[in-house]
Parts: sequence; structure tokens; C-alpha cells
Amino acid sequence: MDAAARAAGAPVEVLEATNVTLPSGLVVPDLVVADAGTTAEDTVSVDADAVQLVVELVSPGNKTMDREFKPLLYAEAAIPHFWRLEFEPAPRLIVSELQAGRYVETTTALAGATTRINAPFPVDIDPAGSLAQPR
Repeated sequence: MDAAARAAGAPVEVLEATNVTLPSGLVVPDLVVADAGTTAEDTVSVDADAVQLVVELVSPGNKTMDREFKPLLYAEAAIPHFWRLEFEPAPRLIVSELQAGRYVETTTALAGATTRINAPFPVDIDPAGSLAQPR
């Protein structure tokens, strides 16, 4: 993600397992894309207002949290983009955007195919592997 953000010239930071401060409390998404400079003063947490995208990697132990509970919290905090990477029965990335206070699925990227996602910055991705080379 970091390489794709740099290639697109997006003014963001890509952070792994970073504390995000929401109105309802603290959460730790698997991946956070936040405004550039967000961690300059506070390297421990990021305010939800600076977050453009959160990504959750769904595993058997956190299915309900990642599919049901966390999206509600992120939507309440007005985070514009939410991606959920599912691994069973095959890898797939569900891309959602905030619309009228709730997330609406806009794209599903399937394993074995490269899918272009345009927001919050352009990235080509195959959920079975990794990011394609940035363009």
C-alpha cells in the first residue's frame, strides 16, 4: 500500500496496527491510511478525523468484530473508506465507501484477478497475492 500511495503522490501515511481514536473509544485496525504528518506529534495513536481508510484482515477469532462491530464504529467516526480482507473460502477484498452514515460495498476484488481500486488513491490489487506494481 505504501508503494502505491507514493506512486500516486497521495499525501498519506500507511500504518500497521496503529491505535485509532474514535468518538466511542480506541480501536486497532490491521492497516490504517491517514493524512500525511498525522504521527508527527503523536506516534501512539491517530485521531479518526485524519483517517482516510481502515483495513481489517478477517481471521476465525475476530470474524464478528471485523464484519459487524468495527464497521459500525468506523462509520460513526465518518472514516470514508473501509476494506475487509476475507480469507475463507478464498481470498477476497470487500471495498466499501461511507454513504449517508453507513458503508456500502462498491467493489469485491477476487483472488487471481487484479482489480483497480481508485480511492483513497489508485491501486491495483490481487487479494491472493499482493499489490500489483503501481502505475
